[in-house]
Amino acid sequence: MALSGKRILLIISGGIAAYKSLDLIRRLRERGASVRPVMTKGAQEFITPLAVGALAADHVFTDLFSRQDEQDVGHIRLARDCDLVLIAPATADLMAKMANGLADDLASTVLLAADKPVLAAPAMNPKMWAHPATKRNVETLRRDGIRFIGPMAGEMAESHEAGTGRMAEPLDIVAAAEALLHDGPKPLAGRKAIVTSGPTHEPIDPVRYIANRSSGRQGHAIAAALARLGADVTLVSGPVTIPDPVGVRMVHVERAEEMRDAVLAALPADVAVMVAAVADWRVASAADQKIKKHPGESIPTLALTENPDILKTVGHHTTRPTLVVGFAAETQDVEANAKLKLERKGADLIVANDVSPATGIMGGTRNSVKLIRRDSIEQWPDLSKDEVAERLAALIAEQLKQG
Repeated sequence: MALSGKRILLIISGGIAAYKSLDLIRRLRERGASVRPVMTKGAQEFITPLAVGALAADHVFTDLFSRQDEQDVGHIRLARDCDLVLIAPATADLMAKMANGLADDLASTVLLAADKPVLAAPAMNPKMWAHPATKRNVETLRRDGIRFIGPMAGEMAESHEAGTGRMAEPLDIVAAAEALLHDGPKPLAGRKAIVTSGPTHEPIDPVRYIANRSSGRQGHAIAAALARLGADVTLVSGPVTIPDPVGVRMVHVERAEEMRDAVLAALPADVAVMVAAVADWRVASAADQKIKKHPGESIPTLALTENPDILKTVGHHTTRPTLVVGFAAETQDVEANAKLKLERKGADLIVANDVSPATGIMGGTRNSVKLIRRDSIEQWPDLSKDEVAERLAALIAEQLKQG
């Protein structure tokens, strides 16, 4: 367990998402971490130090000028006596202070003095997240080495607005913390990996598009697992509602052509893992305006054209990676179709799974896969997608080691 024995300094700032921090504390402690909380004045308007302290089983620090807590320069001690500083939620105000080096309360002073990794889970109204000032601050913090998890898209807790601004869920934050604190072997150090993930959205008109049920969970989990083993990972993702993994270089795209261009731009690489469920076809000529339905008129016909085959392009590229791994989501004849894909696409390995409706796999949290090679087929048991990712990353590391 990556968090066992780790010391987490949890900074809770003032937003409605602070209520999630209570569950976050519980989840961190379940995994063996100790949690020392710091609460801003705003955070105390949403949840109480009594509740936070009870769950953390530790003293809650709230005041920069506390005679008791500061008798030994407590803000410096807090900043240094931990393995990770976690900010959840991270409000626009607190991130603005961090980006500009302000230190007018305990939380911001601790952050300015911290010499440990810092992971922030932003939470705010979508308009605030999209504001140019917030964007500038986030970019500054990224350059300063601050890691981010989220925010997520969805409906806001404090209003009926929807958009990007929800704090990542506690278990996603825990996974990000585990990734940052993973101190196991790094067999992929110095190796470069490209991973694709999620669906693509192929526009019909400005409102409608062709898509599929891929959630991106498997591709994102594989990218994170490769990064934990030391790889320099570029993750090219279609539209998903899950957070970006920590420690990877993200490229967000929508269409298959954009995904192909991003993958080719990331070459050369040691390994390419093509997990994304790329749409096979797109509308030949997407409408500039919404296609309207008029009584008495015939149903419009959509002329389709073939999308680029990204796996095949990579498998036969002049700068082909040493190892090319493809995914085959099939509803019938899984092995036969995967073998054909292996040969046609120039892959070294196909990870095949049955995504027929009865399995419930497409878009779910578990996977049951078969590894298809030219001379063998290996069936893996039913596993969580994180477990599939860990196994596959270890296999990739071993394969690259063998050359």
